[in-house]
Amino acid sequence: MVRFDIPACDERQVARLRLELGVSDALAQVLVRRGHGDPARARVFLKADERHELEKFEGLLDSAALILERAREGRRITIHGDYDVDGVCSTAVLVRALRKLGASVDWYLPDRAEDGYGLSAETVRRLAERGTELLITVDCGITAVEEVALARSLGMETIVTDHHLPRSDGTLPDAPIVHPRLCGYPCGELCAAAVSHKLAQAIYWVAGHEPSELDEDLDLVALATIADVVPLVDENRSLVRRGMRALARTTKPGLRALMAVSRVQPGKLDERAVGFALAPRINAAGRLYRADAALELILTEDPMRAARIADELDRANSERRHTEQRIRHEAEAQIARMGDAERRSAFVLAGEGWHPGVIGIVASRLAERHRRPVVLLSLEEGSARGSGRSIEGYDLLGGLTACSELLLRYGGHSAAAGVELAGGDVPAFAAALDAHARETLTSEQLIARERVDAVVGGSQLDMELAEELAKLGPFGRGNPTVTLMVKDAVVADVRPMGEGKHARFTLQSEGVHARAVAFGNDGKLGVDEGEPVEATFTLEVNEWKGVSEPRIVLRHAQPACGGATLKPCPNVGQAQSTLFPLPTPVAASPARS
Repeated sequence: MVRFDIPACDERQVARLRLELGVSDALAQVLVRRGHGDPARARVFLKADERHELEKFEGLLDSAALILERAREGRRITIHGDYDVDGVCSTAVLVRALRKLGASVDWYLPDRAEDGYGLSAETVRRLAERGTELLITVDCGITAVEEVALARSLGMETIVTDHHLPRSDGTLPDAPIVHPRLCGYPCGELCAAAVSHKLAQAIYWVAGHEPSELDEDLDLVALATIADVVPLVDENRSLVRRGMRALARTTKPGLRALMAVSRVQPGKLDERAVGFALAPRINAAGRLYRADAALELILTEDPMRAARIADELDRANSERRHTEQRIRHEAEAQIARMGDAERRSAFVLAGEGWHPGVIGIVASRLAERHRRPVVLLSLEEGSARGSGRSIEGYDLLGGLTACSELLLRYGGHSAAAGVELAGGDVPAFAAALDAHARETLTSEQLIARERVDAVVGGSQLDMELAEELAKLGPFGRGNPTVTLMVKDAVVADVRPMGEGKHARFTLQSEGVHARAVAFGNDGKLGVDEGEPVEATFTLEVNEWKGVSEPRIVLRHAQPACGGATLKPCPNVGQAQSTLFPLPTPVAASPARS
């Protein structure tokens, strides 16, 4: 099932935006429905250039001064990162900045299998033995209370930079902390690489340099912000917009080589290319092996070395995809064998030898497809360790807490979490989590929802609108791609393409015939040709062999409800909502890499 939700839209605000901003009716609808009905606010949103002063980041300049002092004293500084894109990029940002200032700096990235997530006591001891005098954590550390205390006892100063949630009991590490939400920064949703960038700018400012000298690393900030799926609101939109321009013209040999193996043209970079081509290859190193190769790729100045590492990451990503497909097939088979799968509110699935670096991706895809919280566990020597992903409306961490008596360890947040338990307790855990989800989730929350930004006619689906909507980017969490519902829509002449994986067809609306495509639907739309449908689309600027044209991409199509005609703007305070059976999926949604 899918529910189309069309938020109320004030016609007076739409008319005012059209008049004062000179925008189309469709774009005005989008702005109003997304909370930008005031012209001044709409202008700020369209400009996407929000920036906040470093002084508004409490404690940032003090931490920068300490780092600079230790760098000038020649102390050995270690940046402790994480094994995903955000952790790798945030490490690279600080290493590059400190190297330019002549600091003695190295790094440590944990191994997913051996070290696990975050700062471990064993790592602290190892770093102390090798001579680290100042330890800076990036993308981790806010929950490492005992580990930071251990570092202090071993003579290591520590600065914690992170963006994750602190411990539930509120205890923080006894060290200087650089954390956007805890330090009152106006944009509390920065990813770790953006936090590192702010810290690097502060170090440069304290050192008497111009912080803008570090703008060349905005390419890394954009890459991490998109990959870590933080909300693209406020300053994050500005960082990604500026960072995408920096990425398109980057001189970093590693990023150029990564684009080459990914078949991404720098001049045609967009959020999808970053999220589906570049980021997964960087992530692949940490998922299957160690993330050091990905960090070396970013830091190297040798084009030959960069090309070799990029090839290695490309092969690792292919291996990751094959591993993911195998695990997903086995997990789907387990669901199919359940006699009561449709009645379950949560799935806990387990398999021997499922790779711990991949099961989180699979859990995310299963949760999206089945509209259920999903936990995948890898069974090994009597132990079960894994990852879970949730859906909107269900607090996965709260669910794990309710089942805590069955768990050895767990942690995370409402949308994603990690867990470990005894292999023999998996059936009981599955039943307990399902029971908790059943008590928490309503039947409506288990229905997929499609939010409509604007209702348009076929004559509006042209190049002018496609280019206008592109100005709302960058798109991602918090600022999703614009969804258009087409009035009085009828589909015709449906033909498979791409070896039957996709389809092309004719969209008819208000006497206009337009070409459209649907991806990932096995050549079928799930609706009858010639019959009225309610359908949602995205409208893109497509470039092919030097020619630009509008491309209409189907998101969902389902039979019209009694032939009712949708109005572009319901009256103030009202919202339209329709409910129909969900047809065969026609488009893949981005998933966190």
